Amino acid sequence: MNADNPGVRHGPGGSEHPAKLRVGVVGAGRAGTALAAALRRAGHEVVAASAVSDASVKRVRRDLPGTPIKQPAQVVSAADLVLLTVPDDVLPGLVAGLAATGADLAGRLVAHASGRHGLAVLDPAVRAGALPLALHPVMTFTGRPDDVDRLAGVSFGVTAPEPLRPAAEVLVMEMGGEPVFIAEEHRDLYHAALASAANHLVTLVVQAGDLLREADVGQPSRMLGPLLSAALDNALRLGDAALTGPVARGDAETVAAHIAALRAAAPEALPAYLALARLTADRALSAGTLSAPDAQRLLGVLGGAPR
Repeated sequence: MNADNPGVRHGPGGSEHPAKLRVGVVGAGRAGTALAAALRRAGHEVVAASAVSDASVKRVRRDLPGTPIKQPAQVVSAADLVLLTVPDDVLPGLVAGLAATGADLAGRLVAHASGRHGLAVLDPAVRAGALPLALHPVMTFTGRPDDVDRLAGVSFGVTAPEPLRPAAEVLVMEMGGEPVFIAEEHRDLYHAALASAANHLVTLVVQAGDLLREADVGQPSRMLGPLLSAALDNALRLGDAALTGPVARGDAETVAAHIAALRAAAPEALPAYLALARLTADRALSAGTLSAPDAQRLLGVLGGAPR
């Protein structure tokens, strides 16, 4: 590898070409297997993977055929690029354990795919000579064989030391993604935004479906699909100008009726409704789509409801 730009070699005439790297995967979950498969598709060699659960072993055999399953330290020693693709809370212990047990980290690119963590979590590996990268794909994975195709065009939240930024860019683009550099101090905020948008959206949509079934709607997904698709498109294009509905209009009596219905049919859903209605009212007021008198009446209704 080029010392100034790991992962890149110079071809004839000085042109740069991505080097063929030996890739190892520590934690063959949904994301790790998809990333490794994408790198293999780009011409790299996946040389080893660690997998503990039966599901992970099956995933490696299906999506990375021929890849030997080894212990984490053996995966590290076999690879030029090591993907540490374990849950966020497990990552610090894994890195510390690899460094403490003398895994051969020196000179190897060590990349994790955690949204929350930046480079600090890799410090024990860096002290052992590793070259650190944080490459977080902004995508959810299902564990299906087509997960690798989901990487096409998605953003990756990248944190890397300045000398390794070109290598990070090359790797992300080879996987079909778009690198977006995130400062170390902003990783928690970055990840909170993504988790709120994606994970909480699932909860809201599934809960809306449950409420519609409670209201005797036979196929909630057919009702919600067009509405939610339009709302998402409008929100991404228009921002707060896309706000509609009773809260944005200041229809306090309608909101009061919602609160009563939820209290009777699904009290567990009421706290989330109240919190989001207050946030929506604040944003609509700031955007000028909700007048101050209407906001006062609305917030009076929301404030009088049990949290």
